[in-house]
Amino acid sequence: MSEALKPVEHYRELIDAARSTLPGAGQQWLETRRQAAAARFEEQGFPTRKAEEWRYSNIGQVLEQPFRYRDEAFEALTDSDIEDLLLVEQPAARLVFANGRLVPHLSATGGLDSAVSLISLRGAIESGSDFVDQWLGKAIIDNDLETFEALNTALLNDGMCLYIPAGVAIEQPIEVLYLSVGLDEPSVMTPRNLIVLDQGASARLVEQYASTTDAAYFNNGLTEIMLGEDAELEHDRLQDEAAQAYHMSVIHLAQAARSRYRGMVASLGGTWARTEYHTAFSAEEANCELAGFYFAGDGQLTDIHLDVRHPVPRCNSEQKFKGILAGRGKAVLDGRIRVIQDAQQTEAHLSNDTLLLSRSAEVDTKPQLEIFADDVKCSHGTTVGQLDPMQLFYLRARGINADTARKMLCLGFADEVLESCTVPAFIERVDQKLQHRLADVNIDTTASG
Repeated sequence: MSEALKPVEHYRELIDAARSTLPGAGQQWLETRRQAAAARFEEQGFPTRKAEEWRYSNIGQVLEQPFRYRDEAFEALTDSDIEDLLLVEQPAARLVFANGRLVPHLSATGGLDSAVSLISLRGAIESGSDFVDQWLGKAIIDNDLETFEALNTALLNDGMCLYIPAGVAIEQPIEVLYLSVGLDEPSVMTPRNLIVLDQGASARLVEQYASTTDAAYFNNGLTEIMLGEDAELEHDRLQDEAAQAYHMSVIHLAQAARSRYRGMVASLGGTWARTEYHTAFSAEEANCELAGFYFAGDGQLTDIHLDVRHPVPRCNSEQKFKGILAGRGKAVLDGRIRVIQDAQQTEAHLSNDTLLLSRSAEVDTKPQLEIFADDVKCSHGTTVGQLDPMQLFYLRARGINADTARKMLCLGFADEVLESCTVPAFIERVDQKLQHRLADVNIDTTASG
């Protein structure tokens, strides 16, 4: 990209160049959606730090990269290439995507109930299914697309489409692996997921973003989740992108009466990573639990943005996050809970605790409550600190060397939030990754917030 070419113009050129290769040519409804999204993207432009939601997140390094749009299928993968990455030994089903496109020969859905539909987004579009037309954008409030969401929609290509009909319970987890592999130039991928659970349906979903490439790339993902009355979804997500990767994940969650959502995100990889959760309740007695762990070392920025809206009475939400920062790592947690006047008997809590292992690490944490109802139980809090000297002394007194003691405390700190996950291999993988990262860290016990 030449220095004179502005980022919006660059991405607009990518959109125009990709149009002929995207699925659904001739489907007018889809062309209309893509064109509207492209216009919205161009109208908004990229956010700056003047916008409150982006105040602490500099996206300049993302925009400086000369990314090209990646649309080619990559099928030169075998079972042995992914076996060490998998998190679920016996999943109910598994989808594997490489560079944003489904890899059919590594994916398997035959173990699902015949009434359940799990296919790729591209496959759904090309088959003429009305699923995408019916549900696309339904979880996004007022279908008001922000910049990266509009870019994802304008380049709508592939991802996961999951529909579970009323009353169907899937006991074993569904596993989805997004792998970036074999890239020889900076590339952008735009996975889009549509997840619909009808009344009383239940499932567990495990997602992972990983890489076997050293090239720079940008995953700009968008997931929409629609939960019907009494539906339940457990949703665990591991972001373990390559060191040169840029990662954007936006999750929109729409919950009907008495639905239950438990979401966990572990953000470990990438040079720049941002995860957004946007949750809205449409009826009473719904419950949403969000938890997360983040780690950032030298050259890393990890950003978590939470927007939980309570427009109706008697719903509960809890957001609990913990992070560890080393070297010159930086983290941002911007969390907002909004309770409108009619949402009486709401219970909502938000907490973020950050452990600094270096004086050079930085965290910007901003929990917010906007409450317009008077019969509620709401709280928010944040802590920033260092390893507890008394805990270190306790471990040292029992013959544990200083380095091991510090790492044990870090793992225990992380596991306090990871333990809400019901997939043991997920917790084990995060612990393994954290131990590996801590092995290269010189922990400063005098670091403080």
